[in-house]
Order: sequence, then structure tokens, then C-alpha cells
Amino acid sequence: MTAAIVGAATSDLGVTGRPALALLAQGVTRALADAGLALADVDGLATAGIGRFPALQAADYLGIRPVWTDSTSAGGSAFEMFVARAAQALADGQCRTVVIAYGSDQRSARRRSLTGPADPTVPEAQFEAPAGPLYPASHYAMAARRYLHRHGYGREALAEVAVAARAWALLNPDAHRYAAGPLTVAQVLSAPVLSSPLTTADCCLVTDGGGALVLTTAERARDLRRPAVHVLGYGEATGHTGMAGPDDLLDSGARAAADRAWARAGLGPADMDVVQIYDSFTITTLLSLEALGLCGEGEAGAFVAEGRIRPGGALPLNTSGGGLSYGHPGMFGLFLLVEAVRQLRGECGARQVPGARTAVAHGTGGILSSHATVVLAREDVR
Repeated sequence: MTAAIVGAATSDLGVTGRPALALLAQGVTRALADAGLALADVDGLATAGIGRFPALQAADYLGIRPVWTDSTSAGGSAFEMFVARAAQALADGQCRTVVIAYGSDQRSARRRSLTGPADPTVPEAQFEAPAGPLYPASHYAMAARRYLHRHGYGREALAEVAVAARAWALLNPDAHRYAAGPLTVAQVLSAPVLSSPLTTADCCLVTDGGGALVLTTAERARDLRRPAVHVLGYGEATGHTGMAGPDDLLDSGARAAADRAWARAGLGPADMDVVQIYDSFTITTLLSLEALGLCGEGEAGAFVAEGRIRPGGALPLNTSGGGLSYGHPGMFGLFLLVEAVRQLRGECGARQVPGARTAVAHGTGGILSSHATVVLAREDVR
């Protein structure tokens, strides 16, 4: 028994002035309407990032009493993990309709901070805090510096990721940077340095936002309103919590998560029509391209050159504009999945990838700490 995504939606984005739970609820009601279902149909709920008990708070706010919940806290990769957990719960008969939801008011509430470490009580803080890192920018900057040094690239390799994301955002009316105009490599390189070698243009946006997915069994999906998007495979991996721990900053565990997803799906990177990768920073995209097997180790900098990941290029990547130019409400993993579903349903207008039948979404949490990959298809293509 396979799971299928039958509803997908986002809430308002940008600077909304709305509380996080209100944005979550807006996404849930829109996703249920998309699926042709109601709150009364929901008996499974997964969410993270809201309060001390996220699923309990969200369920109470929505007025539902689910029989299955998940509040795994793994940062941006949590929502890909939720897809795996939901698929397993549906296959086991624990529930019939799962909503995976998120809401964040981090921009309106001005709660985003660059101070670090994130938790001064964790053991690694004693090694990191004296250096005064910006969290998480300095940690990703260290990985970026190591990557450029090891493989002999200039900062242009990073900049191309941001340029491509902006080009996709210009095709997406919902993107926060939709009206901002094109971005050039020169503009990325000349932007203020946040943590060398990363400039502000190498870093994701800070916005409010939210959204939701609705999942049920493939059998039940046949009777619902929207074309089903099937969950073919998933995998995850957990690594370090701080940057003082790993022996190699570039060996994050993402490859292990992707390999598990490919094996379960019975498909590989060459079979994907659409790719959605967490782009908290430009370096995250380069490392994830290699981890997913879309190019070889050390090849991502050259792989993205000459417009390969821009609209019209060989690899449709982060077609919404990504966290760099669409929006980034704290944890972007859910939005990767929503965009993948919309592409597979042919709903993306000017940015639509023609004939898209397969997609992969890869989430990253923490500081290259947790990783989860989900393989989706418009129908069972194996």
C-alpha cells in the first residue's frame, strides 16, 4: 500500500502580520479544499516549529483530535521526514488522512537572530562560542570556504546558484522576489559580506509563511478531487549538531539519506524531471547536488555553470525560486514538497516543467546536520 499526496497549498508569504498558528491554519484549510476534504476527515497531523508541543498546539487550534501525530524536531528536513512517517502510518492503518503543516511569523515577529550558537547549553558551545560565530551563517560559510578550497572554485560557483533561483522567482508571482528584477553574478559577489565567503545574496530570505500537504492511501486517492502524487521512496540521515564535531565539514550524511530514498523508490537521479533542494545558503545547494548523485563529488560548481539550473536549463532546480528568492519562513522543507507536487500536477504556469512525471525533494536541517529525501511521481513509474 503506497501513500499519495492529494492536497497541497501555501499560506500568505512575506511580512504578513499574522501569528504562526493562523498561517498554519490558513495553509491547512487551503490544502484540504484543494483535496476536496474537510477538517473532520483529518485523523493524522504532523508539524514542527510552533511552541513546546507543536502537534498538540496545532490540533487544538484547528479543533481536531488526531489519533496519530508527529512533532519530530530536525529543522528544515523535518517535513520530508514527516512524509516518511505518514506513509508508514497510513500503510499500517493507524490513520486515514494525514495533514503535514507549518506556519511561521519569524519576519513579522522579528525573532530571527544571527547570534550563536543556537543553544548555549549544548556541549559543543564551549568550543564554538568563543569564536563568536553567526548562527547559522558562519557554520555554512566554513563549509563553503572548505568546498571552494578543496575543489579549486571561485565564489562565482556559489553566486550562480543565487542567480538561477532569482530567475525562477521571476516566473513565480507568489515569490517574495518576483518583482525584484534579475540578479547577476557580479551583484551577488559585490553584496555585503555576511560571513566570508558568503554575502547576503548567498543567504536565504527571512519571511513569514506556511503551508500544508494532505496525504492518504493511493487506493483512497483515486476517489478524491486532485490527481494523486505518489510517494515512491524516502530516506534520512542524522549527523552532527555543531561544527566542532565532524571530521569533514563536507561529509554531512546527505548522501546516505538520498541513497536510501533511491533504493526504496527503485529510481535514480537520472530519472528525475524536477529537483527541489533546500537552499538555505548557496553552498547547501552545491553540496546537495553532489549528495543526490546529480553530479560527481567536487563537480557541482562546474555543473551549475552556463545556466544549467536556470529556467530552460538541463536541470529544473528549485523552480519556485527556492529559499533564496521565493521565501524562507524558518524551515523550508515543506515548501520543497509543495512545489514538487504542483509541478507534477502541471499547475506552475510560466515556470512549469513540461511533462514532469517525477520529482525529488531533499531537506536539510540545522547546520548541515539532518537530511531527508523524498521521491515522488505522478503515477507509479517504476
